[in-house]
Amino acid sequence: MITTPQPVVLTSSSIEASDEEAVQANVTVIDAMHTALLRTEEMAPVAVRSYYVDFYLTQALEGGFAQYAFLALDRTATDTLICEGMAGMGATAHLELFNRAVECYDALSGEETELYLDGSVGDSGDVPDAVLRMEELDGEFEELLEQENITALNAGWLRRQADLVVLDDEEVGPYIQGLVAHIPDLPERRAQADAEALEDAPDFEVIIRELCDIAGVELTKITMGDPNYIHDGEKTLAWHFSTDNGDFLMVEEEDEAFMINPETQEIVAAVEFEDADLVEA
Repeated sequence: MITTPQPVVLTSSSIEASDEEAVQANVTVIDAMHTALLRTEEMAPVAVRSYYVDFYLTQALEGGFAQYAFLALDRTATDTLICEGMAGMGATAHLELFNRAVECYDALSGEETELYLDGSVGDSGDVPDAVLRMEELDGEFEELLEQENITALNAGWLRRQADLVVLDDEEVGPYIQGLVAHIPDLPERRAQADAEALEDAPDFEVIIRELCDIAGVELTKITMGDPNYIHDGEKTLAWHFSTDNGDFLMVEEEDEAFMINPETQEIVAAVEFEDADLVEA
């Protein structure tokens, strides 16, 4: 685990660009770090808090506090990061409103929460006062944006960090990989990430990954589904995918799936669903 404090990283193109571009540059860097399996505590604290303030802003603009509450994976931790970020950048009015929204939302009953999240307030003639209050707070949020520009405050906060690192776009990837090289348990993290991704993967992806393991190749990308592919004289759905050893496709039969070389039509690998412990299609 990386224990030394990390600096905020921005791209050289974003430093003199708009406030929106500077905040987005930080979002892009943090997303890339997450993808590279760095943990939140291994990133710059200011950058992480800036990231989540922008996450809240984006969701609230699109669907009010309801959308933020619905999409935040861990409300307790995310709320804290947002509050600390708003305080750090000086968005005092937004912080005060956010705290009121959190308190009001958390006090909703189960039925009130469902009504608010469904967005059906305007369709009901008998709306609970607590739900109406959440709608009022959403209105306050929209009005406050015109008085306190949270994106400008966010961008200014990022730019004035004493340990700010400014990199050209092409330098960001190697910089992140340099951090990844210091992760002692990287293989374990990759295995866990792969397992979690597989749990959420659609059935066809699970089958393709199993076929790739059997064939001894690494899946790079699933490119498209072709519903008009002819297999054994019949039209069937074929999934095209790329690997580190070329392009292939996958077709399913009743209890078996095949990995096929599209150029030679050779069956590279096959798997029976019951033997592979695959999710039923």
